[in-house]
Amino acid sequence: MSAQTPEELEQRETGARRPAGPMARLVGGVLLFWSLFQLWFASPLPFLLDFAILNETRARSLHLALAVFLAFILFPARRRSPRERVPIADIALALAAAFAAGYLLVFYTQLADRAGAPTTPDLVAAGVGLLLLLEATRRALGPPLMVVALVFLGYSLAGPYMPDVIAHQGASLAKLFSHQWLGTEGVFGVALGVSTSFVFLFVLFGALLDQAGAGQYFIRVAQAGLGHLRGGPAKAAVVASGMSGLVSGSSIANVVTTGTFTIPLMKRVGFPAHKAGAVEVAASTNGQLTPPIMGAAAFLMVEYVGISYLEVIKAALLPAVIAYIGLLYIVHLEAVKLGIRGEDRPRRSLPRALLGALFAFLALVILSAVVYYGIGWTRTLFGVTASWVLAGVSVAAYVALLGYGVRCAERRGGSEPRGLWAAAREGLHFLLPVVVLVWCLVVERLSPALSAFWASLLMLFIVATQPLLAGWFRGRSRPAGDLAAGGRDLVAGLQAGARNMIGIAVATAAAGIVVGSVTLTGIGLVMTDFVEVISGGNLFLMLLFTAVISLVLGMGLPTTANYIVVSTLMAPVIVTLGAEQGLTVPLIAVHLFVFYYGILADDTPPVGLAAFAGAAIARSDPIRTGIQGFTYDLRMAVLPFLFIFNTDLLLIGVTSWWQAGFTFVVATVAMLLFAAATQGFFLVRNRLWEGAALLLVALTLFHPGLWMDRVFPPTEVLAPERIVDLAASRPADARLKVRAEGQTLAGEQVRRTVSLPLGPAASDGRERLANQGLALRIENDAVIVDNVIYGSAAQRAGLDFDWRITGVVVERETPARAWAYGPALALLGLVVLAQRRRREVSPHVQAHPGGPGRHPSR
Repeated sequence: MSAQTPEELEQRETGARRPAGPMARLVGGVLLFWSLFQLWFASPLPFLLDFAILNETRARSLHLALAVFLAFILFPARRRSPRERVPIADIALALAAAFAAGYLLVFYTQLADRAGAPTTPDLVAAGVGLLLLLEATRRALGPPLMVVALVFLGYSLAGPYMPDVIAHQGASLAKLFSHQWLGTEGVFGVALGVSTSFVFLFVLFGALLDQAGAGQYFIRVAQAGLGHLRGGPAKAAVVASGMSGLVSGSSIANVVTTGTFTIPLMKRVGFPAHKAGAVEVAASTNGQLTPPIMGAAAFLMVEYVGISYLEVIKAALLPAVIAYIGLLYIVHLEAVKLGIRGEDRPRRSLPRALLGALFAFLALVILSAVVYYGIGWTRTLFGVTASWVLAGVSVAAYVALLGYGVRCAERRGGSEPRGLWAAAREGLHFLLPVVVLVWCLVVERLSPALSAFWASLLMLFIVATQPLLAGWFRGRSRPAGDLAAGGRDLVAGLQAGARNMIGIAVATAAAGIVVGSVTLTGIGLVMTDFVEVISGGNLFLMLLFTAVISLVLGMGLPTTANYIVVSTLMAPVIVTLGAEQGLTVPLIAVHLFVFYYGILADDTPPVGLAAFAGAAIARSDPIRTGIQGFTYDLRMAVLPFLFIFNTDLLLIGVTSWWQAGFTFVVATVAMLLFAAATQGFFLVRNRLWEGAALLLVALTLFHPGLWMDRVFPPTEVLAPERIVDLAASRPADARLKVRAEGQTLAGEQVRRTVSLPLGPAASDGRERLANQGLALRIENDAVIVDNVIYGSAAQRAGLDFDWRITGVVVERETPARAWAYGPALALLGLVVLAQRRRREVSPHVQAHPGGPGRHPSR
């Protein structure tokens, strides 16, 4: 893999084959049809016109049929296969795969009529479809995901022959094919549904932005804003990759598109090749964890966790921002160690710089207020026609901003813009579709699919009209030629969006095999038992082993498949074992935990595909680049453990802006100190005790309860017979944490801590518990669960009949956890004092002996 070129790595995402002649026109037509179909399916037009209305299952079938057809046409079977033509065998396989995938579309009514009783043709289509899907996965994504899917298919069939710890009843071929292909439990399940409904439109939106030139615009802005700082190109790479990652569904694609520009710049200013590649890899990997897209995992979390899209974004935002700030600081430390200076640029005085920043902030606040209240005013005035008025305003704003950008570029001539505003003002019109997208998601509360549809519609208009309007503003208008150029750009953008989706669609379908196997065999319980055995019941070891397994499972998988696999297999492990240890964790925190570690596999040797891509561009050793990237990503490895124990980082339970701001500031400082400790450099190179002290301070700031809870336990366990009195005394809608043990229906003895909702206030504790579906009896000082009503709050909490209540957990009055910050900050002060003294003795920064330009830090 290390011998692959950047071009080959990019082709891994979109297909290496570029056929010519009639086949090229056929492929272009299919790509164009796929994009137009997805726009039609997401729009309100089918229902307004009462035409071509497809339900979810049929749409998923057509979505996968187009994806596998294109996979066999555009992805060669072997590296030596022809690139300029499509062999007859591949055409035959493409048609067979498309028919098998489209079987649910064509025979939907018949399959519904004979649900659970498939015919021989049904099973043949399912078997052929599964085999060809595995081959399409191998071609488009390489062997890892195909091997994972094959292992789970084999496990489904060979259950009775497995060791006792992982054995199950097994499934026949007919049951396996029917479950995986002819229903919505396997391949055509939730994952493919999210790919069909949401993911395609966001990938298309990103492709249209790139076709319009927004990708290079983001890079220029990042370079203009950060190029003058120490390690400026590397910091620009972090920011540019972050902006690209907002709409990208792949770490590799992010590395290849932004890295071809940023990695050579980093090398030019003095970064070693492996560090230049590692910075880009770490930034691109972080982009998959950054809202609003998160490599399409955000939309999958909505379905799997059962919360709203905005709640997913809210939970994921703070860790992603903190991780990016940490990476920027790591880049700064590397630049200081190497003695790298920024670009020469005229400096502004500090008062003028602060005044400019304040003016920019106030302008943003005023603009936001005008937009928000202005739109509300238009609704009051124009009623149902307000949407058309706002559409006209958006188009007018686009024309005005494009004209302004063209005039600024004309005045600049061919020289590079030297300031952030000079670079930013030339492409402000690219921000309009992003504003529309965020507005629809956050303010209008439209579905992600409909929000992406409206944003993509504006993007289509921009791509089609940009050449004509730009030529007109430059005074060199050629209407016919410019319109033709806009049309070609539009078609190219639509085709690029579809081409970028092939691997993602195939990945979600193949990952559906894993989900189907879990529901068919119950392997999720097996994983829980396995982790419990190897961790010995220790909570920290349980989380550590879950993280390692998620890291291994994520190796070689694209983002969407990665999340599906790790969340299906490992998230229930944390929920179940955590409950047994008394750790009640919000489900979104659990899913983010396993997702973070699954994504870390992208730059973890020996299978870190993003690291191979970065190394290919940097012309460095891929293993060394991957190891360096992983050291940069240690900040991401520590975050999941922290927000499992401190959900404030996910803004869960944070009720005020002040509390959110305080959480952000403290966590950011902690991340910077953690980065300084792991990079061995703070004000000067760290000594051993200083690095350990910085780690200790960072850990305390992240999770002050780690120490305070040992000195002042926040909870105590009361006798089980107190449960009735406590239930009567609690206020309305309170929760009662109860410890219980008993035997499951499978005969397994378990211990569990559950959080039981109490509902409305009541003076009778037994009655209040009964209203939540829980009936108790007391026998010889033992409190026994006499009955649990099916579907009640008690049953959902995890209690079962004949279980024994062993205690009631109540909170105690304790000092504020923030008191732990005092000793931590005092220790930090000692480190700062010691390092300042050493720096004063040697006024030049202790740079790397071979680093260029040993200059003091700016």
